[in-house]
Amino acid sequence: MLKKILAALVLFIAIFAGVAAVQPSEFDVSREATIAATPADIFPYVNTTRAWESWSPWAKIDPNAKFTYEGAESGVGAITHWEGNMQVGTGTSTITESIPDERVKFQLDFAKPMKGTNTAEFIFVPADGGTKVTWSMTGHNNFIAKAMSLVMDCEKMVGEQFDKGLANLKTLAETAPADAEETDEEAEVAPAPEVEGETAAE
Repeated sequence: MLKKILAALVLFIAIFAGVAAVQPSEFDVSREATIAATPADIFPYVNTTRAWESWSPWAKIDPNAKFTYEGAESGVGAITHWEGNMQVGTGTSTITESIPDERVKFQLDFAKPMKGTNTAEFIFVPADGGTKVTWSMTGHNNFIAKAMSLVMDCEKMVGEQFDKGLANLKTLAETAPADAEETDEEAEVAPAPEVEGETAAE
């Protein structure tokens, strides 16, 4: 009986490994959203690495995640190191291409929970009602990643986080200009300060 169980287990592992081996070697996850703001309004939230903490879905998954920065503050050469729980992992993000109001490309080097290097990209295209923002990630599937794809839908999992991030970005980009405009209006109608014993005009 034990031999039969072991034989069945070996057969299962062999079949599983064979099926995993023929899974796609490359992956591509992409999501998009239309944001009622100009590319110029949205671009800085992506191109400035420190701004990511205000809308990144992974920053919200683990509020205790640590982020450190080096290199340029924005654009090519801006580097972010992150370290969080198992869902967030540990790794480094580096901006490798930056075209104002059009495109930002990143190299993502993951250390935990699984090592790997992927490419992420944001594309901003003017559209009716604002800007169409496309967030994509591409990379190579090693054997472990192929095996994982058989037991979980990685494309769906990552895609859901992209959707959340784009929704957060949409909220920021669409409300920030209104807040700025309101502040400007308040400044225009604010009364002139008075000096004791005389008015500012005097």
